Parts: sequence; C-alpha cells; structure tokens
Amino acid sequence: MDRRLAAYIDLLPSGSAEQANVFRAVDVWPGRSFWEQMRKTGLVARGSALLVMYTGETVLLLASWACLGSGALSGRLDEGWLAAWALCMAGAIPLRASTRWLEGVVAVGLGGLLKQRLMAGAITMDSDLMRGKGLGHLLSEILETEAIEQLGASGGMQIILAAIELVIAPFVLALGAAGVAQVVFLISWISIAAVLICRNVQRRHAWTAMRFQLTRHLVESISAHRTRLSQQSPAEWHLQEDEANEHYTRLSEKLDRSSTWIEAAVPRAYMLAAFLILAPSFLARTASMSQLAISFGAILFASGALEKLTAWLSPGVGAAIAWHNLKPIFNAAAQGDDEEYPERLCDSGDALLQAQNLVFHRPERREPVLKGCSLTIQRGDQILLQGTSGSGKSTLVALLGGLHCPSSGMILSGGLDRPTMGNSAWRRRFALAPQYQENHIFSAPLSLNLLLGRPYPHSDQDMDEAREVCYELGLGPLLERMPAGLDQIVGETGWQLSQGERGRVFLARALLQKADIVLLDESLGALDPQNLSQCLSCVIRRTKTLIVVAHP
Repeated sequence: MDRRLAAYIDLLPSGSAEQANVFRAVDVWPGRSFWEQMRKTGLVARGSALLVMYTGETVLLLASWACLGSGALSGRLDEGWLAAWALCMAGAIPLRASTRWLEGVVAVGLGGLLKQRLMAGAITMDSDLMRGKGLGHLLSEILETEAIEQLGASGGMQIILAAIELVIAPFVLALGAAGVAQVVFLISWISIAAVLICRNVQRRHAWTAMRFQLTRHLVESISAHRTRLSQQSPAEWHLQEDEANEHYTRLSEKLDRSSTWIEAAVPRAYMLAAFLILAPSFLARTASMSQLAISFGAILFASGALEKLTAWLSPGVGAAIAWHNLKPIFNAAAQGDDEEYPERLCDSGDALLQAQNLVFHRPERREPVLKGCSLTIQRGDQILLQGTSGSGKSTLVALLGGLHCPSSGMILSGGLDRPTMGNSAWRRRFALAPQYQENHIFSAPLSLNLLLGRPYPHSDQDMDEAREVCYELGLGPLLERMPAGLDQIVGETGWQLSQGERGRVFLARALLQKADIVLLDESLGALDPQNLSQCLSCVIRRTKTLIVVAHP
C-alpha cells in the first residue's frame, strides 16, 4: 500500500463504507482472515526470511566459536583457524543486520494490522456485550493493547528467537564432552523453568485481574463522584480504594519476586551446573579439545538463550494475557466482513421489511425478551410503537436495525435477509437513533457529529443540508451562538450542549443518513411540547418510512 493510499484511508471515517471499499480493494479488510492479511502485506514472507536468516546467523556464530575454541585449546591457533573464524564472523554480520531490520519491519506491520483488526472488532462487536462490560472494563482492554504493541516494538521476536536457540542447543551439546548428560540436564532444566514460568503466569493473571478491577472502580468513581460527595461521609470516600490498593500491592510484590528469581537464577544457575557436569571430563582429559570447545560454546549459547527468554518473560506473558482479553474483540471483526449487494436489489413488488416470529434471548436471562413478534412494513408507513418499560420495544428496533441477530425467526428487507444482504448494506438501509444514554456526541466538529454516515471530507452540499436540518429542528439559535458554527468543536471537552440540544443532534444525525427506514428509540422524550411539534414535523417531512418508539 503506497503512502497516498494510506493517507486517503486515514482520512475516511473508521468503519465507513468508503473505508471498507478501499480496504477490500487492497485485500487487507480488517475482518478477513488475519493470516491472509499477513500474507497479502508480505509479513509471512518477511517473518519466514527473518527465521531463516537468524538460524543462519546462529550456525555461523557456533562455527566461529568452534574454530576459535578448537585452535586455542589445542595450542595451534594458526592462520587457518583465524581465517576460518574471520570468514564465519564476516558472514554473520550482514545476517545480524538483516535480522534486526526485519524484526522492526515485522513488528510494525503486525502492530498496524492488529490495530486495524481491533478497531473493526470494536465497531462490529455486539452492543449488549459492550454495555455489559462497562466503561472501566473497556478502558482496561484498551490499555491492554499497549502491552502487545510494546512487546512487538521493543523486540518481542526475541522470545521466538530464544526458543529457536534452545531447540538448537541440545544438538550442539550432543557433539561435545559429556554430551548425553548435558542434553538430559538442559531438557530437565527447561522443564523446571517451565514450571516456574507457569506459576508466574498464574500470579500475573491475578495481578492483571486486580488491575482491571482498580481501573473499573476508578472510572466508576470518576463518573459518580457527585453521588459520593453528597451521600458518603468524607471518612469513607477512599476506604474501598485503600483496601484494593493494599491487595494490589501484595500481588505486585509476589509477582515481582517470582519474575526476579526466574530472570536472575534460571540462566546463571544453569551455566554453573552445566560446567560442574563438564568438569570431570575436563579434569580426566577423556574428551578431545574439539569436544571441550564445543561444550564450552554450547553451554554459553544455551545460557544466553535462557537469559534472553527470561528477560522477555514479563512482557511476553503480559502480551499473552492481553491477547486472551482482547480475543473476543479480535474475533468480532469477522462479523463486518461481508459482500456488498445493491441496496435496492429486490424492492419492486416486495414489502420494505418483513419480520416473522422473532424471538430474542439475552445470555443472562432464561426468559426471552421478545417472543413471537411479526410485522410487515410497506414504503411510506409511519408506525408508533408503544409499550411499558421492559416490554421489548428497544430490542425490536435493535433487531430491525441490525444491531442484534434474532435467536429465531426471520427478518427480510426488500426480499433479502441480513446474512444475504450483508451487515454493511443492511445497516445503510436503516437509520437507528438509539436511546439517549446509548448515543454519543464526539469531541469533534458539530458537522462531523451530524454527518457520521457520510463520506469524509464533507462536501459543501453536505454542509448546507446539515445546516438546513439543524434550523428545521430548532437548532438555529445554537448555531448562531457557536463562534465557529458547524465547525465548532462539541462534545464532553468542547462546547456544552443541553440535553434537548443533544437529542436534536441525534435526530439530525439519523435524518441525514437518508436511509429507507428511520427508527427513533425514545428520541423525542427529552423535548418540550413546542420543540417536539417542530421536530416531529421535520422528521415526518424528511423520512420515507418511520418507526417511533415511545412510552404510552
């Protein structure tokens, strides 16, 4: 992908249809097979080249040690041995430079693909699952992505390369003095290290879970600080935090102690014990100088591999735990990878929408939220959906809008179901304005909040239409108060909007998508009677087919 194409993709809204088309055009759409993405972007070939070059570099370094050690220990360090050593080192230098360069290329490329995949997964992930996790848990998962990125950027390939060295080491040890004993001891020592590492992994799991809990509690405390100030005495404000921090400190001490012992003792104790095993052969002179040289070099080689492996233990285990926590988001990206169908493929002669015997279960509830629901909507229908709280109104519009899949039953739009039409095409036919607490104003220009469903950068026609809709919804005084008008930064850190103004921004966002069906889920409840009448007139005038959810 060249720089101009990459820059163009960055300008497009994340998850938009335009960005999807560009990604598909270069065969790196984030929802596709991750292995296929790696292959298309050349990461598989470069990773394979990295492993081959590192293996060649290791073989040359061992050969150089054998040449130098054999000559020195035999007392015949002549020009031939030195020339052989020099040739091996000369061959290893370009291989070392190539492996370091390839490490960086693979790490950066893999990190970029992973971020694209996680972004696609976050966009397409089930909204109920996201809501159930809570803001604090989601923030913790976002922080976990840094563990994977830092591991790759700081040399995470060293773990794989150290493992390759440990695979090579027994074969080299077998060629030296006390070969069988050295191989058996190395394998036994690796097994002991594996047990220690497993215990360390368990402690890191507990430490990570506690860190998640602290982050969740901190975010919840920030969100509910007004309630705490008014309903809790000052002496009790931080009792729970203090207890959690003490527990976190104890877990951190255990984890640090375990990691320190592994990093310090495993490689050094192995080297000391391996030389003790070699000592009888050296003192009794039962081994040749070449065998002793090979053994000395192989012990140092295996010790270096263990040191490299244990040095990267903490970031490696942290990345593995982070991957375990992020895997649901990673897998969710595959839901957005579907084929594009014409949006009006079968509209002629068919109902705009048909739903038959819809049933929807939530994972945490035994009874279905929605059961046996059927309806038919023709173009131009205007439907008011009323019911008591918890009766399934919001669930129904979420099913129709494509946010959820029904547990059973069938939904057709223009004669096609959602799997046939594809998620992207389905959602472009339905403009859903969720309930107030489930919608969001981004810290961005007001125009971007209004035109989220349109390609970026926005045209003059888009801006004019957005301004016109705002005036029709009674947001004219707001635009006149804003110094920059539609270009004014709004959101939590920018221009403050009232609840009624936010609700009308959500309405305008849905209307500007120009969808076949507009679904308003209690979007008019925060409006006073005058604004309600004005907004309802605008909605009826600008929608082709309308479904409004409201309380009786």
